This record gives sequence, structure tokens and C-alpha cells, in this order.
Amino acid sequence: MATYLLRKPDKMAKPKRLGNSPNGMVIVSLTIALFLIGLCGLLTLNARKLTGLVKQNVEIQVYLENGLTSAKLDSIFKQVAKNDFVLVENNSPQINFTSKEVAARDFIKESGEDFRKLLGNNNPLHDLYSVKVKEEYFSEKNLKNIKNQLEKISGVHEVGYVENFVDEVNRNISKIYMVLSVFVGLLLFIIIILVNNTIKLSLYSQRMLIRSMQLVGATNGFIRKPFVIKGAIQGLISGFIACALLFASQQFAVYKVAELAVLQEPVKMLMLTGVVLILGLLIGVVSTFQSVDRYLRLSLDDLH
Repeated sequence: MATYLLRKPDKMAKPKRLGNSPNGMVIVSLTIALFLIGLCGLLTLNARKLTGLVKQNVEIQVYLENGLTSAKLDSIFKQVAKNDFVLVENNSPQINFTSKEVAARDFIKESGEDFRKLLGNNNPLHDLYSVKVKEEYFSEKNLKNIKNQLEKISGVHEVGYVENFVDEVNRNISKIYMVLSVFVGLLLFIIIILVNNTIKLSLYSQRMLIRSMQLVGATNGFIRKPFVIKGAIQGLISGFIACALLFASQQFAVYKVAELAVLQEPVKMLMLTGVVLILGLLIGVVSTFQSVDRYLRLSLDDLH
């Protein structure tokens, strides 16, 4: 007697939904891309902050003539403080007075040589005002003009600052910004190509569904819509993850090197995260739009 084996009918495969393309590969690729771009932006912000701190700590030394009265010292202070180039913090001009006695003690402490053994009570140093200059005046030309202007004040013996240091800092800053700009530009170009190709691959499995929708009369806009929405969501998710990684990297760096805390600027960091999110959204939408548009234009033979 023949025995018949009965097989259970296979469950009907779940139909694919329009726009249901793989998520993981796109999100990972876009997250890495946005994190690298954000990291370059963070390095640029820190470099600008560090540059500002360096510029603000460059001081002009105004050496005073000997034997000046307190009234004359106050007069010189007021004449220096009224200039626009003087840095003002908390409504107070950043001008510090150092007497020649204090300057002598500091010199002996730093150099280890006591000139008083040779000169006796004769102190060759001068009282001085240390003047901090605003960042916009941080150039060799401006500092020379400031030096000439201050030396015209009655009671001023000489004005000095670290020459050549200013131009060297400015040259190095320009080189750093140029290198970072070129690197970010190349990185952005490569990333857009890679992400675009990744999205194209993720949409490959849906190419026949796209053609089927065209055959039943669906418009290109109707077909694009779910894919573009999906791309926007993927871009935002990648942006949020990249921002979280940036914040974690910044906090880890501060934890390891506490001095880096002075470089943190919460407002600019918030602006940077906004740029990363917008960039993620734009890359996700534009790349998805271009990839879907490519499949919409392909002939039936090219789809196989």
C-alpha cells in the first residue's frame, strides 16, 4: 500500500514594503562619517580657543622712568587704559603694575643669579605696566604702532614685547586652518561618495518593487517619498549617535588631561552638534533621493 507523505504548505512570504531597505549598514557608515567630520570641527574649535588664549596672554611691557610720583603713575595708567587696544574684562582694563623691587626678586628667583652682589643696592630694573592686548590687534604691524604710541607718553622709558613671536603664531594658525579645511573638504567628498554607494546597495533589493510600482501607474514622487523619509530618519539617527560619540570623546579627553577643560565652549559645541545633525539629515535625504532616482530611470533590462 502506497504511503503518501503530506507536507505542510509553506507559509506565505511576508511582502516587502516600499522603502523597507536595510538600516544597519547605512546607519553605521553614516555615523562614522559624521563622527569624523564632527571631530575635525571639534579640533578646529579647540584650536581657535587655544589661539585666543595665547593671544590674550601676550603682554606689552611698558617700562617707566625712575623716580615717578604716585600721581604720575596714576596718570600714565589712565592714559594707557583709555586706548581701544587694551583688553577689558569685567569692566577692568587688564593692566598690571610691577615695581622694580618685585621685578628684581622675580629675576633672582628665576635665574638663580643675584646681581645685587655686584651692583649693591643699585637696581637697574624699572617699574613697569604689563598691558594685555585685544585679539584683533594681534599682529606685528599693530603691535609696532602700539609701541610707538605708548613711548610718546611722558614718563615712559621704553616699551617692549616679544617680537617675531606674533607673526610666527599667526603663520602657524593659518597653516593649521588651511590643513584642517582641506582635510574636511576631502573627507566630506569621500564620505558622500561612500554613503551614496552604501545607500545604493541597500536599495538594490527593492529595485524590482520600484519597477512594479511604476508599472501600476505610481508617480515618481509617490515612489520616492517612503525612501526619502527613511533616509532622513537614518541621517538623524546617525547624527545623534555621532554627537553622542563626540561628547563622550571630549569628556574622556578632559578626564585624561584636566587642563583641556579651559578649551570647552558649551555654546559652540551645541552649534557643532546642530551642524552634524543637519549634515546627517541632508546626506541621508540627498543620497537616498539620488539612488532612488537612478533606479527609476533604469530600463527593465538594466535592472537584472
